[in-house]
Amino acid sequence: MNGPRRTSRDIRSESRLDVLHAVLSAGETTRNELVHTTGLSAATVATVVAELTASGIVAETRLTANRVGRPTATLVMNADRGRVVGIDVAETYVRAVIFDAALNQLASVEEQRDEHVTDPNSIVEGIGGVLDRVLAETGVEREAVLGVGVALPGLVQGPSGVSVVVPHWAWHKVELDHLRERVGLPLVIDNPLKVMATAELWLGSGRFASSMATVNLGTGVGAGIVLEGRILRGATNSAGEWGHSLLVLDGRECRCGRRGCVEAYIGAPGIQQTLREIHPSHPLADLTLQRDFIAAMAEAMTGPDPDPAVSATIDRTAYYLGSALADLVAIVNPELVTLTGWTTWALGDWLLPATREHIRTQAPGNSSLDLQVEVSTVRGNSVATGVATIALERFLADVGLLTSHAPIAL
Repeated sequence: MNGPRRTSRDIRSESRLDVLHAVLSAGETTRNELVHTTGLSAATVATVVAELTASGIVAETRLTANRVGRPTATLVMNADRGRVVGIDVAETYVRAVIFDAALNQLASVEEQRDEHVTDPNSIVEGIGGVLDRVLAETGVEREAVLGVGVALPGLVQGPSGVSVVVPHWAWHKVELDHLRERVGLPLVIDNPLKVMATAELWLGSGRFASSMATVNLGTGVGAGIVLEGRILRGATNSAGEWGHSLLVLDGRECRCGRRGCVEAYIGAPGIQQTLREIHPSHPLADLTLQRDFIAAMAEAMTGPDPDPAVSATIDRTAYYLGSALADLVAIVNPELVTLTGWTTWALGDWLLPATREHIRTQAPGNSSLDLQVEVSTVRGNSVATGVATIALERFLADVGLLTSHAPIAL
């Protein structure tokens, strides 16, 4: 069955998006360079740039002299068009990041969360609190905010409505309505895996790959998947739950209720369980806070004499990770896999080389041929960046520049 028919409006929207991506990636460019970068005709680029400058999204900053002919105007994203906020809601923290309209990070605020407190009211208030703080600390008036994006783990959209299905979280439409009221600004919400893939497409190595997977390593694990330039969402927006695919038959119990999930081995609690198996009395084995544990692992690996038990734990985790990614690579066959998340930032230097090798030896056939595996180049919090990008896309849709693909707008 063929997908939805593309209209002329969709094609114009895609041309605008191509030009926006190119301007954002370049930082500073010209119309002629945009023709080369996007593959669009000179006439289409001229039309799109005129629309974007008229809307205040793109600005002409200066003229550059040519050897022949008239000087050429230089184009940039208009950073002063407004502000967007991305909010990353995780089990252990809530982080708000404010960006200008060129997606330059201006400031951030983070509140640690007790991962055992799961009632919706406290989480909604935590989201509202970090939003209020980041606006106050930057002196940004609410009227200047083009949109707010919130990434909620486990978010699913289906025929029966929208729900948040993280283990031990019980959210439905009424809680999401409460969130909309508390934020009080144009709001989009999405799943963290999808927003990380969005950040990679706009600002990272994904700009140069038509198919890729962005893998998050933290409390949970999952994959944002891009196929032929489009984010894979699935029937209910829940595609990418690779962390709950099977790694070990009848293996460790996962918090989702299954046994042997990938997450039970390479999520932060799973890594700690591996350390307990290797060295039950190790002083890091009983640390109660996950991020403290991962940070302590990194510290134990730093210096001339890495901790042998920690080193063995990382080696075994790389084996689990490489094996699980080999399956993902066999199914999706991406050009690129990027790793992100706070476990990646802390342990990536030690995890990545062995993980690459395990993928190459275990991926069947030629599925890993020419595969690139690297740490994401998206700076800062990729979840907040990605969901802020979706909020900006939603604003552009609201002013008629893009066909809206925002998953959930409240």
